[in-house]
Amino acid sequence: MEKQLQKIGVKGLTITQVSGYGEYKDFLRENWLVPHARIEIFAPKTKADIIADVIMEAAHTGMAGNGIVSVLPVEKIYRIRTKSEAKAGEI
Repeated sequence: MEKQLQKIGVKGLTITQVSGYGEYKDFLRENWLVPHARIEIFAPKTKADIIADVIMEAAHTGMAGNGIVSVLPVEKIYRIRTKSEAKAGEI
C-alpha cells in the first residue's frame, strides 16, 4: 500500500497500533478490544478520495473487520521546527 500511496503523491503517513471494537468484537473474551492499525495522512481535500480508494483497495478482503476510512477536515498545520504554518503542497 505504501508504494501505491507514494505513486499518487502522498509525502508521508503515520501508522499507530491501537485497539478498539466496532463491527467485529471478540465476544469470547472479557475485553472486547482487538488490535487495529490507525493510518493518518494529511493531504489536500482534492486528494482525499483517491487516497481513500488506494487504502480500501489494499485493505479489502470482504470480511467483517476490514475497518473504515474517515476523512476529517484539518484547519491548519504548523511546523514546530520553524514555528510557522505549513503551506499548501508542503504536507
